[in-house]
Order: sequence, then C-alpha cells, then structure tokens
Amino acid sequence: MGLKRYGRYLLRRLERMTASPHQVAAGAAAGAAVSMFPLIGFHFIFGFVLAFLTRGSMLAAALGTAVGNPLTFPFIFSAAYRMGRWLTPGSDLAAEDMMRGNEIEDIMGALVSESIWAIWPVWKTMMIGAIPLALVVYVASYSFVRWFVSRSHKRRSRLRQRRSPFPPDRVAGS
Repeated sequence: MGLKRYGRYLLRRLERMTASPHQVAAGAAAGAAVSMFPLIGFHFIFGFVLAFLTRGSMLAAALGTAVGNPLTFPFIFSAAYRMGRWLTPGSDLAAEDMMRGNEIEDIMGALVSESIWAIWPVWKTMMIGAIPLALVVYVASYSFVRWFVSRSHKRRSRLRQRRSPFPPDRVAGS
C-alpha cells in the first residue's frame, strides 16, 4: 500500500467514526502530538492519556499515532533535536560530542551494555524540542480533523435526509 493510499485510508477511518467531531479531532491530534516525542513504544499509552484528558476518542488517538512511523521518525527526531538545541542555547553539542571519535557500533554497544545515560544529552535535547513541535502538531491536526469530520457528518446527514421517505420539513397532515 502506498503512502498516499494509506493516508486516505486513515482519513476515511476517522471520517466514519460515530463520535462527535471534537472527540475524533482531539483523539487524532493527541496521537499525532505524542508522536513528536522520542518515546518509541509508548506513543499509544501517552496518546490514550492525552486523548482521555482532552475528552477525545481512544481509537482516533491510536490512528493519530500513525503520524510517527519508521519513515517519518528520522525527520521528526531531527526536527525535535534541532528545536531543542535552539531552545537550550549554550548547551553542549550533545550528538556531535557523542559521535566524535566513536563509531555507531560503539554507541549502540554502549546503549546495550551501559544504560540510558549513554544517550541522555541527546534524548533530553529531543524531549525539550518535541514540546513546541507537539503543540503545533496538536493544533494543526485538531483543526484539520475537526473540519474534515464536521464536513463529512454534514454531508452524511444531508444524504440521509434526501433518502428518507418522510422529510423532516413535511408536517403530518398537511
């Protein structure tokens, strides 16, 4: 399945949900927003929590986490790191210091043998940078999905009225 087709599929799933436009939009935006954080494996959990707090749909939150996937993570995490570096001026160049004189295999080995502290400077910078990205993604996703779902619900309502044998504007006995 191509990316364009997959995107259309996700939009159709959101469109066909029976929840209110706010619930669908809040859930989808929650899932998309948490995908900006370098918390791979926890996006569903945090998406559900944020959807619960914003009274959004849990299913829509699960669909919204599809924004973060193996094809988009390099771009998202790069943007989060750059934003974090911009927001924390004067911080050491964590990734550059980590890579200087080390091969990627050495760094991966250190992650397995040591602990999270091996990548802490980079991870912390990415977490800080992900906050404004998540806010922007939440607002943009919420706005688009709410508009899209509202439009879809109105269109379906008009179709149901046209197909109904008794239109609502006709009064009984007249």
